[in-house]
Amino acid sequence: MSIHPEALLAILLMAVVTYATRAGGYWIMGRITLSPRVAVMLAYLPGAVLTALVVPAVLAEGVAGVIALAATALAMRWRGNLLIAMLAGVGTIWIVRQVTGG
Repeated sequence: MSIHPEALLAILLMAVVTYATRAGGYWIMGRITLSPRVAVMLAYLPGAVLTALVVPAVLAEGVAGVIALAATALAMRWRGNLLIAMLAGVGTIWIVRQVTGG
């Protein structure tokens, strides 16, 4: 197995750009005072991103995905433990797939 110099260069440049983007963001945000409105928006951003990632996957899965999402939400509400909620969702979708053959 050989390493192509162009591929190695591309990987290194992507790493540098990724680091520069993160470091630059921290540097800039350290010098800016956020308004209360922007602070609230940033507080809700992780939930919005998670929703944007989860909903298409749930809808693509169909009824089994909706049932697993409901089980995950109920487990999280009931126990307040993320690991238990994730296990409930994964277990539920596995059971639904076994029962429905999908």
